[in-house]
Amino acid sequence: MIKLDSIIILSGGYSEEADVSRTSSKEIKKALNENGKNVILIDPSEFDSYSEMIKRINELKPDIVFNGLHGAEGEDGRIQALLTLNNIPFTGSAQRASAISMDKYISGILANYIKIKLPRRRLVYKDYEYDFKPIINHVGFPMVIKPNDSGSSVGISIINEESELEESLKYAFEYSEKVIIEQFIDGRELTVTILEKKALPVVEIIPNDGWYDYKNKYTKGKTIYEVPAKLNSDEVSIIQKQAMDVFTLFGCEIYGRVDFRYDGKDFYFLEVNTLPGMTQLSLTPMAAKEAGISFKELLYKIIELSLNR
Repeated sequence: MIKLDSIIILSGGYSEEADVSRTSSKEIKKALNENGKNVILIDPSEFDSYSEMIKRINELKPDIVFNGLHGAEGEDGRIQALLTLNNIPFTGSAQRASAISMDKYISGILANYIKIKLPRRRLVYKDYEYDFKPIINHVGFPMVIKPNDSGSSVGISIINEESELEESLKYAFEYSEKVIIEQFIDGRELTVTILEKKALPVVEIIPNDGWYDYKNKYTKGKTIYEVPAKLNSDEVSIIQKQAMDVFTLFGCEIYGRVDFRYDGKDFYFLEVNTLPGMTQLSLTPMAAKEAGISFKELLYKIIELSLNR
């Protein structure tokens, strides 16, 4: 196991996923602390500026910063750029890949460029006037309304008729200046974790009721997880290859998670999560466990790969 004296975990932050980040970070700290490491939680929101935060990190001289942030500012490349400019080692993908992955519309265009299927969709901007008839005709019902650059299923609605569109857009625009109106793919929700340039076992997400929203995602007992997903060998090969192809195309590194919908015929790309959750209900630790990798081993593998990038 790699020798480390001091680790800083970035936790919380400013995004709507701050609470999830704090939960993840506590789990990470607990696992890393078991070996007597000096593990310190730092919350960007507790500083008056990022400059002050960077100054504090430099004072502590960590071997590495474990990025436990989720959502905007922690996952979109800004923190990664700051740490890179200050020569501070950190876990996960670098600035460019993080920014690409956080932008669901741009990442979808890139995935489609390498012949990976996408739901029909349109991008709309806040405070612009639109004739929604052509968009509705193109996308069809049911449709998903979601912020372009947010996570943890916040701001998302699944609607079945035009009368629901205005309120759903208003809700999504609370979380982003850009919103995607997207075809809902009726089928299975599947996700593939990439670790060390390898695809881990596929996880299927089966909510007991409704869809995989914030409540079902973070409430124990609300969702069933099939690990590995019940797919035949050809299906596993296809989805793992597509996940790896997208991950590589975006320039992602170390680890991440690629989400799909599957209608029984085709896999539809949804997004790449460059900083997957690390709670007891999180998907990446589940996939790692199925591959014979304990939670602690997963964390140290991420750290080792990040230090040796």
